[in-house]
Amino acid sequence: MRCSKMSSFIVMDIVRDALKYDDAVHFEVGQPDLPPSPKVKKALHVAIDNDKFSYTQSLGLLELREKIADEYKKTYNLNIDANQIFLTPGTSGAFLIAYALTLKQSARLGLSDPSYPCYKNFAHVMGIEPVFMPIDKKDDFELHVSDLVGKNLDALQISSPSNPTGNIYNKENLKNLIEYCDKNGIAFISDELYHGLTYGEDASCALEFSENAYVINGFSKYYCVPGNRLGWIIVPKNKQKQAEKLCQNLFISAPTLSQYGALEAFDDEYQKIVKAEFKRRRDFLYSELSKIFEVDASPEGAFYIWANVSKYSDDSFAFARELLENIHIAATPGVDFGKNGTNKYIRFAYTRNIEHMREGIKRLRKYLNIT
Repeated sequence: MRCSKMSSFIVMDIVRDALKYDDAVHFEVGQPDLPPSPKVKKALHVAIDNDKFSYTQSLGLLELREKIADEYKKTYNLNIDANQIFLTPGTSGAFLIAYALTLKQSARLGLSDPSYPCYKNFAHVMGIEPVFMPIDKKDDFELHVSDLVGKNLDALQISSPSNPTGNIYNKENLKNLIEYCDKNGIAFISDELYHGLTYGEDASCALEFSENAYVINGFSKYYCVPGNRLGWIIVPKNKQKQAEKLCQNLFISAPTLSQYGALEAFDDEYQKIVKAEFKRRRDFLYSELSKIFEVDASPEGAFYIWANVSKYSDDSFAFARELLENIHIAATPGVDFGKNGTNKYIRFAYTRNIEHMREGIKRLRKYLNIT
């Protein structure tokens, strides 16, 4: 394992230092401030009252896996066997399972730059080589087949909707990527954690195009229970037994109380409220930040805006520190997400209410002398 190559999250330093300021405005953490459905909270209380504290089977509660399978049928018209679904401690556990199933030591994992930093850190821990491919506004922040040619990849991981840019992979492009990977023996791993949080067209599931894809999702974002640490991975049928062995050995089972609470997470009426609220926040923050910074595109999903701050600074880390120390605004430096021009970007999360964000915009405009 090459743990020495792991990088720490600069944003966590921002989070810690923001605690010094009682009046801090928070744009830094991708954590929804909305509570989960009241049904989730009730289910948790019932589980506690009924002493549901033992391990579940390593795959997770069958009833919950069946509910997840039902969601894939309803949302994507996919027939998923519940035994292909494995509940994990957050999506972090799912990444670990996906990499262990598809990659040997020194194998090559294709990633976009920018992308979520945990991907490369997991790769380093497991002795896997991350291979970065630059994306930007010219290609709608999507990888294409032409990016993969000649890279000798063993696996490719994408996220859609993505962190940090909020883009959604075009359906035809996603199909082409998956078909190329299938044809060339490249495992395809799709991080779909922000599915549900889309504000125009819905995101496509990788399993619509190949039964060989590995799909990762969880309850932290759309379902508003980040602290319950519960994710899932869907694996190909021929990988079920291997995945079960990995779960047994790596974490025995996902958190039991979290699983019982998640049985009630699929509350359609409540999730409509969640989605509508994040769309309101997206519309507000995109409109306001576009008057201050260059924003390449209105984010189609997730809850982030990838703002180009180069008219004010070419060092996103220094600029983020400046904003925190001088006007108590906490935001994430782009350099957390890679090296491809990320020194010019800051990620703003719209995970707090509009009044909270409005105060941040007011401070930004005053500090940057924008009338």
